[in-house]
Amino acid sequence: MLAVFKNGVVNPPKELNGQPQGSSSVKPKKTPEEALKDFLASNPSNGFSMGFVDKAVLAYAPPQRSLLSQQRLFCAVNDVYCIFLGGLNNLCTLNKQYGLSKGANEAMYVIEAYRTLRDRGPIPAHQVLKELDGSFGFVIYDHKNGTVFAALGADKSVNLFWGIAADGSVMISDNVDLIKPSCRKSFGPFPNGCLYHSERGLMSFEHPSNKMKAMPRIDSEGAMCGAYFAVDAYSKVNSMPRVGSEANWATWG
Repeated sequence: MLAVFKNGVVNPPKELNGQPQGSSSVKPKKTPEEALKDFLASNPSNGFSMGFVDKAVLAYAPPQRSLLSQQRLFCAVNDVYCIFLGGLNNLCTLNKQYGLSKGANEAMYVIEAYRTLRDRGPIPAHQVLKELDGSFGFVIYDHKNGTVFAALGADKSVNLFWGIAADGSVMISDNVDLIKPSCRKSFGPFPNGCLYHSERGLMSFEHPSNKMKAMPRIDSEGAMCGAYFAVDAYSKVNSMPRVGSEANWATWG
């Protein structure tokens, strides 16, 4: 999968930008548009992409037959789009909780949970994500509201990477080789057990009361790259989100 959000749609942590000052003349090997072409070329029979004017592009392809154990899903409901990787062991229970049919898959559930909590639910996002039992990573694009929501499970069975391209676009993919040529040194692994919302930023849903810290990351050539983010065990956020508080999905629309 590949998601490209144009400059201004997503404002990632500044530490993800690993480009030293004065390096603007160093051009990337590929643009995000060329990365998209590479993705579609590598999935000629079943890959597709969706563009949203000058805001975003989502590209998806089902897993290859040899990798069927690594589930990959795409779903869209009322201008909310989701690419989901992995699987949930408690999907039946979650579907029942949200009034979904037994046949609803993980991507359908994630969209329904997002829409419910965005519009009328008081439950904080981190509490919802902690209820997911399984291996997962997903990216949601809410086209109507122009917001992005991404999360990655804590068990490290699913990987996501994100980076900042030369034109300011933010790229997210499960394939780091799609991101590196466009983002040069400004890319890194999306942190496990964390969520990102375009209006609220990056936080840990496993440890929501702790701040995130950026740690330097060095590539194989000894050059600085975009930072790796992790929970800072020794610092706390000013106010921990609580059930019923304003820090919930309902205020993230």
